Amino acid sequence: MIALATTSVSILRGTSTDTFGDETDTAAVLKAGIPASLIESTRTAHEPVTGTPRIIRTHICRLPPTTDVTEDDRIKDEKTDEIYIVVAVTTNSNPVLAQPLRADLKRTGRAA
Repeated sequence: MIALATTSVSILRGTSTDTFGDETDTAAVLKAGIPASLIESTRTAHEPVTGTPRIIRTHICRLPPTTDVTEDDRIKDEKTDEIYIVVAVTTNSNPVLAQPLRADLKRTGRAA
């Protein structure tokens, strides 16, 4: 992996239906112990009407190129137990060296 791993993560996948018929996420671990670079960045945006500044946090995870991860999967940071939803998965093309996967994440909270 080209990016420096800062943590290890688990990929969570799967849903079930609760007693009310609502779809809920399951804690089924697809794979655990994956080295990853998990970075939080911020940017400032201003509301169009009031001009009030807002801080927007984004999370980016870099994973080995062979990692089986798709949109709507969840990533669990094994150091902090934080859970993130995978919003998008992309990779840069390079004919010589396999590039790490980039997963754009949205933080949902800690594991129960």
